[in-house]
Amino acid sequence: MKSQSELRVPLETGAATTALVYRCAVDETCARAALILAHGAGAGQRSTFMVDFATALSDMGLDVVTFNFPYTEQRRKIPDRAPVLEACYRAVIAAVRDEIESARRALFVGGKSMGGRIATQVAAADASLPVAGLVLLGYPLHPPGRASERRDKHLPSVQRPMLFVQGTRDAFGTPDELSAILPALTPPATLHPVAQGDHSFKLSRKDPAGQAAIYVAIQRTIVAWVRAQAP
Repeated sequence: MKSQSELRVPLETGAATTALVYRCAVDETCARAALILAHGAGAGQRSTFMVDFATALSDMGLDVVTFNFPYTEQRRKIPDRAPVLEACYRAVIAAVRDEIESARRALFVGGKSMGGRIATQVAAADASLPVAGLVLLGYPLHPPGRASERRDKHLPSVQRPMLFVQGTRDAFGTPDELSAILPALTPPATLHPVAQGDHSFKLSRKDPAGQAAIYVAIQRTIVAWVRAQAP
């Protein structure tokens, strides 16, 4: 596994959280862009999904940063309220821009499920925030089984390019459901459906080779999209 460096991020509460930095290893392939990925509600930045994606994306040319929200850092199970999560994300953005040169060239934010939703809320609330685009892995459009409880009212206010990667079996929102809201977004968003993928892009059948191919295709899509958006 590629070595990670730790970055301590002070929070406005006086506490701090830990970020992990996965730097692009091969200079000739580096995109001169950084991507912050926040974890989902149920697992922290050291989960297999987060580590594998961060490692793969850095191998493909991005500087990648993950971090723990305060409740995860403090080993609590229940997520903090939105203002706490958003303040943490803003603190990470500031720290990453201070520490990582590529983040000052082109910084992308996003995350898995809840982490991606918080990134959109932070971007929507501040048009001046230096964010070039958002990468959303399994955007939680609504809670499972409650399609009417939508989490999309703020998305038109993001006003940056967005990449939605969504499994066709995602109980939190399918690509078809997301397609209905994309026309309201400016600039136009990009939707990458994952055939037969669930909320974490897992297949319903056991197929290690097929599953690995799906993850690689997603990771290549992310890197290509970031390269296309980066100045």
